Amino acid sequence: MTDSTPDRRRWWALLVVSAAQLLVVLDGTIVNIALPSAQSALGMSDASRQWAITAYALAFGGLLLIGGRVSGAVGHRRTFTAGLIGFSAASALGGAAVNPEMLFGARALQGVFAAGLAPAGMSLLATTFTEPRERGRAFGVFAAVGAAGSAVGLIAGGLLTEYTSWRWCLYINVPIGLLAVLGATLVPADRPIRDGGRLDIPGALLGTGGLAAVVYAFNQAEPHGWGSIQVLGLLAAGLLLLVLFTAVERRAADPLLPMRVLLHRTRAGAFLAITLMFIAMFGFYLFMSYYTQTVLGYSPVQAGWTLIINAAAALVGSTVVAGRLHGRVGPVAVIVPGLLAAAGGMLVLTRLTADSAHVLPLYLVPALVLTGVGLGCVIASTASLAIAGLRHHDIGAASAAYNAAQQLGAALGTALLNTLAASAATSYLADHTEATRAAASVHGYTTALTVAFAILLAAACLTAPLLTRGRTAEASPAREEENAPVH
Repeated sequence: MTDSTPDRRRWWALLVVSAAQLLVVLDGTIVNIALPSAQSALGMSDASRQWAITAYALAFGGLLLIGGRVSGAVGHRRTFTAGLIGFSAASALGGAAVNPEMLFGARALQGVFAAGLAPAGMSLLATTFTEPRERGRAFGVFAAVGAAGSAVGLIAGGLLTEYTSWRWCLYINVPIGLLAVLGATLVPADRPIRDGGRLDIPGALLGTGGLAAVVYAFNQAEPHGWGSIQVLGLLAAGLLLLVLFTAVERRAADPLLPMRVLLHRTRAGAFLAITLMFIAMFGFYLFMSYYTQTVLGYSPVQAGWTLIINAAAALVGSTVVAGRLHGRVGPVAVIVPGLLAAAGGMLVLTRLTADSAHVLPLYLVPALVLTGVGLGCVIASTASLAIAGLRHHDIGAASAAYNAAQQLGAALGTALLNTLAASAATSYLADHTEATRAAASVHGYTTALTVAFAILLAAACLTAPLLTRGRTAEASPAREEENAPVH
């Protein structure tokens, strides 16, 4: 972005991209709250209802790498606008669903358009904000929206389902998406890749198949267990496809995901940090939802409002802490403390029992604040680091890979920690015949959160050596010229 570009247009891009990011992240949780009502209204079976969640996750996670390539070839703003229009239309279709199949298809379409929208939006920020201080602030706001999106989804889902209809959990995307489309017309255009080469068909098939298989395996682990033939078979197939994908990409003339994007030391640290953070945090959100409603007796709306504390703390972590420190200190000085802060929040909750008193002030508030600040710091810093110093035609691929890391972490965290919690609760009841179901549930939750705490500690230890090569590498002047938008 050149200095002559008006500040108003530059910051308008941040507003529009943040609105789109909210749509993508919010949709991962808002439908969860509405699902029981939708199941009753459309006559879904218990066996099929999970496709309202899985269809979105599969399409989104599986197609991200292709979405990143399309964004670079067509232009980030064009892909962003098309993604917004398609996502809004798919949301309207889902809200008007008259049977389960129509809803599942609409959710898959949402995932398809989100797979282009998410990397295009992140790429637009990268090409619009090149000055380190401004990029830090921009990615701080972007991260705050991403970090708070899950909490906002739970709150909005509860309010809309309770006071209007489950259909509005999908319809709400339409006005937000269309306003963002109008705003996108004011965002500076970027240059598409002039010679993007042919689409890497083998890489596209292997990458899409591998990511989809792994995401689906994680989704199926919760109902079927990690030892089931179906889950193990999907995991084996997915990992094999991803290994073949890596081999193909190393030899391809125009790879879908250039290996230089992943093999850069500090960028690899950013991808590892965000993946492990999402594994732990999505287990945390699961705990908060179940614990507040089943043990504390909160309504879905009350449970959602409790997470406002987490969302506010994430805003502070991403803008006040990470945003201001960006460019002043190395990424290790923000990411590692962020991981440790989130780990501290998990540790507080591991001390809970079914008989704990003053739970909200003594346990939930400290945990929500620490995890929120940590999440905000990690997302803001890793998102900026994932695309720092890259040439224009690599930004879309890096953005897609970053979003894929988040999706894999979220899917694995939900499945893994929920399974651990359920197994621990069952064992507790078997070993303590006089224990109440609430006591067993809390034991299961604290067991899972102990694992989440260990994951975050491991993340801090593993990423620190990768991130210690000084400050974040910003784009060189030559690369800034490549990234400059079209006026």
